Amino acid sequence: MVYVPQGTFHMGPSDEDPAYAFSSRNRSVSISGFWMDATEVTNNMYRQYTNWVRDSIVAKKMGYVKTGTDGAERVDWVKMKTIKWNDPKTIEQLGQTDVMVAPPDRINGKVELDASKIVYHSEIFNFGEAAKRENAGKPRSQFIVKKDTRAYPDTLAWIRDFSYSYNEPMTQRYYSHPAFGNYPVVGVSWKQAEAFCEWRTHYLNAFLESKKRSQESKFRLPTEAQWEYAARGGRSQSMFPWGNYYLRNKKGCLLANFKPGRGNYPEDGGFYTVRADAYWPNDFGLYNMSGNVAEWTSSIYYEGGYTFMHDQNPDVRYDAKDTDPPKMKRKVIRGGSWKDVGYYLQTSTRTYEYQDSAKSYIGFRSVIDLPAQSGRGRRK
Repeated sequence: MVYVPQGTFHMGPSDEDPAYAFSSRNRSVSISGFWMDATEVTNNMYRQYTNWVRDSIVAKKMGYVKTGTDGAERVDWVKMKTIKWNDPKTIEQLGQTDVMVAPPDRINGKVELDASKIVYHSEIFNFGEAAKRENAGKPRSQFIVKKDTRAYPDTLAWIRDFSYSYNEPMTQRYYSHPAFGNYPVVGVSWKQAEAFCEWRTHYLNAFLESKKRSQESKFRLPTEAQWEYAARGGRSQSMFPWGNYYLRNKKGCLLANFKPGRGNYPEDGGFYTVRADAYWPNDFGLYNMSGNVAEWTSSIYYEGGYTFMHDQNPDVRYDAKDTDPPKMKRKVIRGGSWKDVGYYLQTSTRTYEYQDSAKSYIGFRSVIDLPAQSGRGRRK
């Protein structure tokens, strides 16, 4: 992660609004300092999460997790180490549980993991609800939000997103093949990205507790304002992370992964996505803030949001329920992707996707609110 220092910038369009949508107005806002992933979350990073969830569920199924008299769960780590996914005996033993594909759904009788059963359970405290005056004095239990979220990405998004297009190889290999390990994870919905951040928080804090360090840390998705501020890299009114006005440098080389011209996809070096650390970083040390994959933010997409947001750490959030109308489920995505034209690469261009949708061109990166260690650009 790299440190993004506090500062003020002009949030909103740095160029004309060709659609005359007026969904964003240029205004000056101030942002506190924060840490941000230098790259989009990669397949390798996300696979650590899915493996952790998978092994945790399997450990309970096999009786390796016991609940003590104090209600806390304890893992038999000696037996946990015997779970070897490349061992036929382990697969045979798990074949009798519901975490594996049911016999009628097996192809040529092969016993495989049922991805739909790998679900991450999270419990978080809703500070926004607890802070309301009418909720003063109510027990904490009323503000604890419990969720179950499928962990694995939706690899079928590669086929679903593009009609009359042959993308089966990406569905079969993109998430699982080691060649794509350092490429950004895709096929992850906003809900799944939130769950990953909650797991990452749990994972870090468990480590800190094991080292007798009580510092509580929380990973989360960036707000829309934080994302735009970080993407600009200190260039307050520039169109792109590298400045104005062009998508090529003086040598004619493209500066991001997107859809050049009328659809010359491979011209920028990548037919689909590219490595998460491809191209030059911006002045904050952040890679691919424009292009490669669009990125989820924590903010709800509301056309008139800029008119009433505070000028200090502006943010508009709403965690929509499944029963809410689709309009309430829109979340802001930023940065443009490998399949978008240059307009969507502008740091100020905002668009949306529904929070329960997974796309082959949307990924994410996390932020964490911690003090700077030794100033601008410091990595951790």
